[in-house]
Amino acid sequence: MDKPASLSKRIKKAVLGASRNPHDKTIFHQISLIAFFAWVGLGADGMSSSCYGPEEAFKALLTHKFLSVFVALGTMLTIYIISACYSQIIELFPTGGGGYLVASKLLSPSLGMVSGCALLIDYVLTITVSIASGADAIFSFLPLPFHQYRMLFAALVLLLLIVLNMRGVKESILPLIPIFLTFIITHVIVIGYSIATHVSYIPQLAVSTGTDIQKTISEVGIWGLLFLIMRSYSMGAGTYTGIEAVSNGLPVLREPRVKTAKATMRYMALSLAFIVMGLMLSYLFYQVGPHEGKTLNATLFELVTQEWGGRNAYLFVLITLISEATLLFIAAQAGFLDGPRVLANMAVDRWFPARFSSLSDRLVTQNGVLFMGILALVLLFVTKGSVGFLVVLYSINVFITFSLSLLGMVRHWWQSRRDDRKWMKKFLLSLSGFLLTTFILVTMIVFKFNEGGWITLFITAALIVFAVLIKRHYYQTAKLLHRLNGLIGVTESTEDPAGLFQLKKDLPPVQYDPKAKTAVLLVNGFNGVGLHTLFGIIRSFGGVFKNFVFVQIGVVDVGNFKGVQEMDSLQAQVKHELEKYVHFMNRNGYYAEAVQKIGVDVIEEASRAAPPILQRFPNAIFFGGQLVFPKDTFLIRFLHNYTVFSLQKRLYREGILFVILPIRV
Repeated sequence: MDKPASLSKRIKKAVLGASRNPHDKTIFHQISLIAFFAWVGLGADGMSSSCYGPEEAFKALLTHKFLSVFVALGTMLTIYIISACYSQIIELFPTGGGGYLVASKLLSPSLGMVSGCALLIDYVLTITVSIASGADAIFSFLPLPFHQYRMLFAALVLLLLIVLNMRGVKESILPLIPIFLTFIITHVIVIGYSIATHVSYIPQLAVSTGTDIQKTISEVGIWGLLFLIMRSYSMGAGTYTGIEAVSNGLPVLREPRVKTAKATMRYMALSLAFIVMGLMLSYLFYQVGPHEGKTLNATLFELVTQEWGGRNAYLFVLITLISEATLLFIAAQAGFLDGPRVLANMAVDRWFPARFSSLSDRLVTQNGVLFMGILALVLLFVTKGSVGFLVVLYSINVFITFSLSLLGMVRHWWQSRRDDRKWMKKFLLSLSGFLLTTFILVTMIVFKFNEGGWITLFITAALIVFAVLIKRHYYQTAKLLHRLNGLIGVTESTEDPAGLFQLKKDLPPVQYDPKAKTAVLLVNGFNGVGLHTLFGIIRSFGGVFKNFVFVQIGVVDVGNFKGVQEMDSLQAQVKHELEKYVHFMNRNGYYAEAVQKIGVDVIEEASRAAPPILQRFPNAIFFGGQLVFPKDTFLIRFLHNYTVFSLQKRLYREGILFVILPIRV
């Protein structure tokens, strides 16, 4: 009879949900998103930018508002170009083509790391600025005495999103669908009504735009005109920040992923371009200007509904503005969906601590979710939720990623020109995207450097230095471990080097004896660490042990949790590694067995495996090896796996003997 779960486990299950089974062949279907859900979860970041992107661009034109027609057309064209470029990236990287992977594969691992660090900072800022903006919008409806609770409210929203994302991707998106659809429907109604009632004004709009061009040229010249348009265009750069999320979010999309991702990208591009263009034209139709305490969108909605009259008009404006505020909360999902994934992919490549690549029992990158959420929470309080300041920090980093990704695509299509008949079309599209995003990046740095842009660049540079130091440490450790791997050659040799391991050669294996002493060895692949521990047992205990049981837990992390085929490959790899141990010990006259498990938590899986092993081998002692570095520092403990100590404690509580053998490196 199973023991009742502890109180902490019952609370965890209630908050985060029950564990998921990685062996379930349908699990990828259950937790993946169709294009519509992906449009909500990944597209909300881009759609929410229409709450401030068009406004920033429009206000940058000062008294030359009719030039916004060119800015709106340029913005719409840019959305389509960047979306088309990232659709190419989706085809080229069908398992996920975020900025980190694209730059790493197509340029260099170092430039990929730079892109990844920039993207991580951007996703933290996505979470922070979205929640701060949403809180401002909500509290704009409340009396001033309530504003002292704004930061508390924002923090509670952030904590709620952390919990939702620790439960899993689909659970975090389903409650947000009605809000997202309300935003889309209300904005389409406003824009559609605005355009329908001003069709006759379009010829006058063309005349007014021409007059504004002449006036601007007479005041500041042709170069001044171009500068004004380009400055306005760059100030609305926040409009494009959510496009990258789709290509980076491919692992959470429903099969066929490429088709789903491209459909999601089309939904996002069409809806974003329509709303941005529609809002900027509506600003002109209604001659919207800044009002204290109100956004341009709020002013526009009030002017549009004035013609409707009655209580329904007020209610419509209220619903529309609340949908904007809550959509900004949804936009934080882009940071929680993609930020932990970027962090996990970089951890797999050892740019960041390996623990960030692990999954929780909900098959979620829980460490990454907590990391992103805590950083966002700290940033929220450090900046006191100042949206104006956060937007300055927010806009720069994603364009570093855009530029590097599209530069990689330019290089790829040039190198593929002999193999792809349509290379020129693809090359020119990627080149156009690269030039556009690089131009926006440079102009934003120039215009926003003294307004706080330097802080973003400084933080990103610091993260890059941190990543380089971690990579260097893992590289040095790999060099040290390489010496241990020389033991693999010993297992293939027919000679016993000076009787060092006291192994017998080419004797028939000992028959299974349940009463004999048994060494149960926890291994992680057929490598120098496992062999060093095995030989340490033989060296220290002589011929005490007649039976050997090798236990390996195949860890499901972000590196292999990509589909059924990858999971099958993981199981096959674990089985192959264990067979090498069994064959080696059999060849040397010992009875040996293998026990393999697949899971997200080594301690949990090993603890479950221990009782059945003890039933079969009552005189068993468990062993594990632990690396011992010349200096034991906090950084080393943080960067390396100390699982054996936790497992030892766990088994000790069960009355099971577990011996740790040191491995000096």
